[in-house]
Parts: sequence; structure tokens; C-alpha cells
Amino acid sequence: MEVLVFKTSVQSAESVSRLAPVLNSLAGSNQWNFALDDCDRILRIVSPSVMPDEAIQLLAAHGFDCEELE
Repeated sequence: MEVLVFKTSVQSAESVSRLAPVLNSLAGSNQWNFALDDCDRILRIVSPSVMPDEAIQLLAAHGFDCEELE
């Protein structure tokens, strides 16, 4: 399994709730999480098949900045 890590502009639990259905369809339920208490508001996705660009475009389509961290 690969773990993808992203810096995001997601700031609230409400935003996470709005993103949950699309992230579940992208990576699967319980295969992603946010660390909103981190200064970079980290999104982690555990998946062997999700490409970083897919996650970046998905968040952008919902009005959030997202960039992969190395």
C-alpha cells in the first residue's frame, strides 16, 4: 500500500464532511484522513491505485488547494 501525503487548505470538520463522499469514492472508506490540527492541514490517502493528480484535481474541483508533500 502506498501512502500519499498532501498539504491542503481544508480548515474545518464541516469541509471534511462535505469531501467525505468523494474521497470515499476515490480511495475507499477509511482509506484517508485529515490532520486539521497540523499547520499544513494534512490529507493522507492509503491506496495502491490513487494517483496524486487525482486527489489534487478532486480537491480543486471542490474549492480547496492541495499539493503533494514528498
